Amino acid sequence: MSESNKRKSQAKTLRVFRKVHRTTGAFLFIFFFIISITGLLLGWKKNSGGLLLADSHKGTTTDLRQWLPMDSLKQKACYYLQKEVAQDVSLALNRIDIRPDKGMVKFVFEEDYWGVQLDGATGALLHLERRNADFVENIHDASYLDTYFKTGNGAFKLVYTTVMGLALLVFTITGFWLWYGPKRMREK
Repeated sequence: MSESNKRKSQAKTLRVFRKVHRTTGAFLFIFFFIISITGLLLGWKKNSGGLLLADSHKGTTTDLRQWLPMDSLKQKACYYLQKEVAQDVSLALNRIDIRPDKGMVKFVFEEDYWGVQLDGATGALLHLERRNADFVENIHDASYLDTYFKTGNGAFKLVYTTVMGLALLVFTITGFWLWYGPKRMREK
């Protein structure tokens, strides 16, 4: 292949990559915008002054032998949630986060992003929080749509993360080539 034909071929490849890069970027702009904003928020959640993620409060003792049984703590968490938020609030649990080094147990509820921190030994309410970081994370990975549409299988999250991961890969490859290709052509 002659030098002129090689150059034309490289220029054609650059045009194709530029078109793919531009089209993909235009099509997925809003999704990249959402991912970048929510990603920034998640990166800063522990330094948000309690706006996104509440501090973990300390209980009275780290000695697990002095702690109340987990079912008693769960009942107390449900009691405090209903007392402080609403009598008809959902009591379905998402997870229980045990922090023996802080003497605290955190109950995270499935709906409406509520969290209750209790003293492990006394069962006293240490903190009631709206877990904004969980909401942001659910938007970030599109699991919010699975919750909203009650898919139960994570289909939206799977499709969304696959498309966005592949798009980021395409952007990386085409972006690199758009930077490197002209350099390579100038060198020759």
